[in-house]
Amino acid sequence: MKINPNFQHKLVLFCGPSGSGKTTIVHYLMQQFPQMKFSVSATTRDKRVNETEGVDYFFLSPETFKEKIKNEEFLEWEEVYTDRFYGTLKSEVDKMLNEGYVAIFDVDVEGGLHIRKHFGQQLLDVFVMPPSVDALHKRLVARATETEESLFKRLDKAEKEMNYAFRFNNVIVNTVLEDAQTEAMKLVSTFLEDVIPDPLED
Repeated sequence: MKINPNFQHKLVLFCGPSGSGKTTIVHYLMQQFPQMKFSVSATTRDKRVNETEGVDYFFLSPETFKEKIKNEEFLEWEEVYTDRFYGTLKSEVDKMLNEGYVAIFDVDVEGGLHIRKHFGQQLLDVFVMPPSVDALHKRLVARATETEESLFKRLDKAEKEMNYAFRFNNVIVNTVLEDAQTEAMKLVSTFLEDVIPDPLED
């Protein structure tokens, strides 16, 4: 695949509460824009059965994560719960940008604010908002990946994060997924100078 020089050093950021649908939207965009490359985050949480190391996350021990924090290897990081860390490795982002890819992020809200501040006009930032707290609860329950305790923590955190929407330049309310995907596509297309790469391009 040829890298379009117009895309060099551009980044796209999607943030939102857990269960807002941001990950689904990001995966959709990557299918439409093959010159996008996903920024894989690092985490200390356990790997789920359907996840792959280096594809979904870099799975690190709390000790290793803390050592990387000490060495300033993260662009952003957050301790979501005790010893439950998430972060973006500087080396991964630098590699993508140097290769001419559009780096696309799917990160926690606090982490997204750090990335937004760091990259400024190089970056398109989008906050994905669920239509309501009740809808968010139903989506998280439907995942069937949470214990009752972790579900409560996620919902509490998500409600707080929804108040951060005003700090982002673009907000998409994900009521109907197909509509949210279309809106995201338009935002990204405009940001990338209205150049939509041909998915069949070699």
